[in-house]
Amino acid sequence: MTALPIIVGMGGINAAGRTSFHQAYRRIVLDKLDNDARADTFLGLATLMNLVSVEGDSLVTHNGDVISKSEVEAKVGEQVIAGTLIRRIEKNHFDVDATHWQQKLTITANTEQGIRFTCRKKDLPTPVPSSWLVEEVDTKTVNVHVPEQLEVKHDSFRDNPIKAAGQLPTGFEPAKMYNSRYQPRGLQATIFAATDAIKSTGLDWDSVMSRVKPDEIGTYSASVAGQMDNEGLGGLVRSRLKGERVSTKQLALGLNTMSTDFINAYVTGSVGTTFSTAGACATFLYNLRAAVNDIQTGRTRVAVVASVECALTPEVIEGFGNMGALANEEGLKKLDNTEQVDHRRTSRPFGENCGFTIGEGAQVAILMDDKLALELGAEVMGSVVDVFVNADGVKKSITAPGPGNYITMAKSVALAQEIAGEESLKERSFILAHGSSTPQNRVTESAIYHKVAEAFSINGWKLAAPKAYVGHTIAPASGDQLAMALGVFSHNIMPGITTIDKVADDVHDEHLDIRNYHYDCGDMDIAFINSKGFGGNNATATVFSPKVTHSLLAKRHGEDAINVYQQKLAQTSENQQAYKAAADLGKYELIYRFGNGMVDESQLTLDQNELRIPGFEEAIKLTGNNQYADISK
Repeated sequence: MTALPIIVGMGGINAAGRTSFHQAYRRIVLDKLDNDARADTFLGLATLMNLVSVEGDSLVTHNGDVISKSEVEAKVGEQVIAGTLIRRIEKNHFDVDATHWQQKLTITANTEQGIRFTCRKKDLPTPVPSSWLVEEVDTKTVNVHVPEQLEVKHDSFRDNPIKAAGQLPTGFEPAKMYNSRYQPRGLQATIFAATDAIKSTGLDWDSVMSRVKPDEIGTYSASVAGQMDNEGLGGLVRSRLKGERVSTKQLALGLNTMSTDFINAYVTGSVGTTFSTAGACATFLYNLRAAVNDIQTGRTRVAVVASVECALTPEVIEGFGNMGALANEEGLKKLDNTEQVDHRRTSRPFGENCGFTIGEGAQVAILMDDKLALELGAEVMGSVVDVFVNADGVKKSITAPGPGNYITMAKSVALAQEIAGEESLKERSFILAHGSSTPQNRVTESAIYHKVAEAFSINGWKLAAPKAYVGHTIAPASGDQLAMALGVFSHNIMPGITTIDKVADDVHDEHLDIRNYHYDCGDMDIAFINSKGFGGNNATATVFSPKVTHSLLAKRHGEDAINVYQQKLAQTSENQQAYKAAADLGKYELIYRFGNGMVDESQLTLDQNELRIPGFEEAIKLTGNNQYADISK
């Protein structure tokens, strides 16, 4: 019997806010929320952004005013709105109007005496150019004569044509929530996201770990670019060019596997499967696929699936920009026939667009096999029945689209129809589109959906595109899509693409329902999470709603087991609401177990059948793993 991977928690952070309890999703569909949900959203974002804090039993603004929850929107609502979603790049990243770079300058002598200057002896280049004449002034100083010309690089500043990004909410500072030890921003976001995900489950993590064998817990995570700020790979490659020293941490902390390592070492304390794979924009789905496959086969019972990318650096943005992939000022002005760019609307999936908008974020999902989820009384947020991954075959341009995504989407839809039925597929399924907002993607991606819909007789196939609001976060982009899907399942509001005036004329939308406003969609059964990554990294996940998942669980486990589960769920729900209330007040208490609970390897016990690790209740079985009994001795 194949285990069913159940989503029991999800946490994280992107430009729309916190992932747990659908805060980021609610920020996106803010104008469709009822008054209570709207007030919760403003309060949670205001504390996240350090606009409001708790002092004693009172809410206090950053100006010192005591306010009530109902007054948060009136007092700081404009700042919350302005400081979330895609917006002009803020100066804590870099100055887009004066981006620092090193400009070349060739100095040519304009007299027969050449170029003369004095400098410190230790600042001379090694080796000294043969044409230079060097005369010692004293033990530390020299005069230099260059006969003709000298090439130098000097500090300069340029107007950056890329001025918008999906940044984490203004004022959100994970580094101040724990002893971050000068860690890269992406790893700080990872600690926040992993804590948010684990606490969102409403389950005690130590109790979860005690219910399974130590090697039945897995962490599946990666970045694409790695940590590109000064504390990571960015600092590593820039330091010597800037005349500075490389630190002892920049290489290690910059690796794209480091989010996996941080979750294991500092959050979960796992000794189980550790897995990292990068698949460009499909990275989250690649890691989700590995987790789903391991749960299905019984190798893993609890999976932490994550991705993180905080790469809003001038170098990364210039790299994408020079490819023509990013929306720039000139292109946006031409689109809108204006000299005043609306930075909120730089990302326009399936509309008239000129490139994608880069974003930053971290997403973490917690999955369990169906038996364990019921035993623990975990909330069923949905289930991932499979993730399909296919390449594009022979290509001329490595970044161009290809046939691989037709395979992933068609397989995903076919599986959904086999399990949930034709009616659910046709009437209550929707697409979380890759929707990168490039002119080429809007045509090629919509053509895939059109042909798949035609093959399966789907009409009015609902489509949402998170990148319109949070930008393209690269590695965790499909995590953003999954988070939005869970929000739709919970709130029955389909996010429209409000950054477009209309669907572009070249989009294949005959079978699609693409709207530029949010709308009530009723109960939805199936979400298809689609990703088209550079290089032919295509993936699609088939995700079932809580309602459909519960029906599958009842069919497999029976009414008695479901009744017992419902009793346990009551305590879980109470714990979840306690965390939500604390988080909305900014009380996160991040899990950061730096050196706390380290395993004493000298206390390990080992024989031919099992391995016992101090601190873990269950033993690791060494036998029973032979899959080759037919050819063994």
